[in-house]
Amino acid sequence: MDTKRGSYQWIWRWHFYAGILFAPFLLVLAITGGVYLFKAEIEHKLYEDWYDVTPKSEAMPASHLISAVQAQYPDAAVTRYRSGESAERSTEIGIMDEGVSKTVFVDPYTMQVIGTLQDDDRIMNKLEDIHGELMAGTIGDRLVELAACWAIILLVTGVYLWWPRKKKNSLSGVLLPRLSKGRRTLVRDLHAVPAVWISAGMFFLIMTGLPWSGFWGTQVQNMATNSGEGYPPAIWVGDAPLSEVKAEEIADVGWAAENLPVPTSVQTEYIPITIDDAVAVTEERGIKPGFDLYIPQDEAGVFTVSAFPAKAEDEVTMYMDQYSGAVLADYRYDDYGPAGKAIAMGITLHKGSQFGLINKLIGLAVCIGMVLVIISGLLLWRTRRHGLPERPGTRVAKGVIVLMIVLGLLFPLAGASMILVWVLDLVIKQVKGGRAA
Repeated sequence: MDTKRGSYQWIWRWHFYAGILFAPFLLVLAITGGVYLFKAEIEHKLYEDWYDVTPKSEAMPASHLISAVQAQYPDAAVTRYRSGESAERSTEIGIMDEGVSKTVFVDPYTMQVIGTLQDDDRIMNKLEDIHGELMAGTIGDRLVELAACWAIILLVTGVYLWWPRKKKNSLSGVLLPRLSKGRRTLVRDLHAVPAVWISAGMFFLIMTGLPWSGFWGTQVQNMATNSGEGYPPAIWVGDAPLSEVKAEEIADVGWAAENLPVPTSVQTEYIPITIDDAVAVTEERGIKPGFDLYIPQDEAGVFTVSAFPAKAEDEVTMYMDQYSGAVLADYRYDDYGPAGKAIAMGITLHKGSQFGLINKLIGLAVCIGMVLVIISGLLLWRTRRHGLPERPGTRVAKGVIVLMIVLGLLFPLAGASMILVWVLDLVIKQVKGGRAA
């Protein structure tokens, strides 16, 4: 009995302190994530005058549109061409102008430049930076990852604390909040009951977001690549390249393709192919409009085609020799290993794009639920009458210790923080013991 009680107290104590420490970070993730689900709709509304065009007889070739941009920005380097995914959508030309990355929106029918936007000024890009790294670079990324890992621990410990231990017929306090048992009981139920209802959704969003993290995500990605779950040899036309440059360094590509090495063009007496030729090869490969075509910036560079659309099944990463137009590699969802497919699908579900509006609404409901759970948890802390939880004196069940060790190994940053907290706890205990003596 003492062991059970001690285990409960230990788990509750860890749950309490982790919740207090990471509630602000999780609140930011839930709010920014809920907004980011509607990125496409928000950006269309913000940049409607630049996005929407009136279709005319026929769209002009890519080279004509790039020439129109170069006439306005003669000293800029053209880095990217993006075709509109519909006849009513403008064409985007990416440029590097005086060291600043910009996107120029062009009417594909009239060749008129209708707007220019610095990429760093995109509101949704800023929101993504807050969501992914708190706009604090590597340190922010690690804090977000640590908060996400501890959110998993909060879920596991929360379910343990919620689990009914007394046999009763009523669902009140278990699956439904009790409305007539006083303020503290109501706040407790408004924290525990909704958390249980959305626990699966929270777990899914957290686990599908972690592949983007700088530490855990990188380790998983390297494991997938080194174990053969990454890109297969069959995607290469000829020998695989020896380049150490990765796809993510030159283009925005799907998760499974980020470690894909970038080949080099074979320099011959040929004159480089035109952007129109590169677009034609891309379309011949069955890649739908809406793809990004990254333009080589030196003599050894290649054309890189990246289609990173709403559905994971439509992802494409393709390399093309800039002289011969030969396709050097064509990497698609069907080429991904099981891990790559699962994570790619998880990411599009996480972003709310895989199944359209219903996907977004479910994700939004989970994010709103997370906000309510976090706020009710903070209110529950404020209603405590006995201050902070004391360190229990009874022993803890071995199963609890094993569970914490397993979670610490699965999420190394969280494991390191557990050790740190444990050491601090021992130090505080020794200090208090010395004062008592």
